[in-house]
Amino acid sequence: MAGGRSSRQVEALSEVAPTIDMTIWGDGHVEQVLARLDAFGTLTGTEAKAGELSEAFNAKLAQVSEAMAGKGNALVVLTNGPKVSAYGAGSRFGWIHAATGLPEAVEGVDAQTHGEVISFEFVGEANPDWLIVVDRAAAIGQDAVPASVTLDNALVAGTTAWERGQVIYLNSANVYVAGGGYQSMMDAMDTLLAGFSGGAS
Repeated sequence: MAGGRSSRQVEALSEVAPTIDMTIWGDGHVEQVLARLDAFGTLTGTEAKAGELSEAFNAKLAQVSEAMAGKGNALVVLTNGPKVSAYGAGSRFGWIHAATGLPEAVEGVDAQTHGEVISFEFVGEANPDWLIVVDRAAAIGQDAVPASVTLDNALVAGTTAWERGQVIYLNSANVYVAGGGYQSMMDAMDTLLAGFSGGAS
C-alpha cells in the first residue's frame, strides 16, 4: 500500500508485493476517505466494521455541518514559522468547506500543495468570521514560532475571528501528516464541532 509522497513508488513496490495507491487529494476528499475505508474493509475481510465506521463518520460530518450552519465564513490557514498560506475549497484542507457547506471568507484561493502564500494584510482584508489554523512546524516537529504567536499581530487582531475568539487550531500532525486518515478526520471534526459549538480555542 502506498499513498501521498510514497505513491510515486507504487511501481517499484509492486515488484516486491501487490501494491495499491491509497492517495487522497483535492475535490471529493470525503468521498475518497470513505472509498478507502470501504477498500480496507474488503482487503481485510472486515466489511461490516468498515460499514459501521462509515456510518459514524457520516453522522459526525452531519453534526459538524449543523454546528457550522449560519455561523459565518472561515479562512483556513497554515503557518510555517513566520510564514502563512491560505487554503480554499479545492485544496488539501478544502473538505472543511466543500463537505460541510461552510462559506469561504475568500473564494478562488489557489489550490497549491502548500497553499497560496498570503500576507497578514490579506487576512485583515478578508476579515474572516472564523480562522481555522494548521501549524506545519508543529506537525513535523520543527522548533519554530508557533501559529498562535505568528498570528498574534495587529492586522489579524482586527478580524472578527480574532476579536470573538473564533480561532480553531486543528491537530496539525493529524491533518498535515495523516490527512485523509479516518482517525485524523474524526479528530478534526471533533475539534471543529467543539469550536463551532462555542468552545473555540
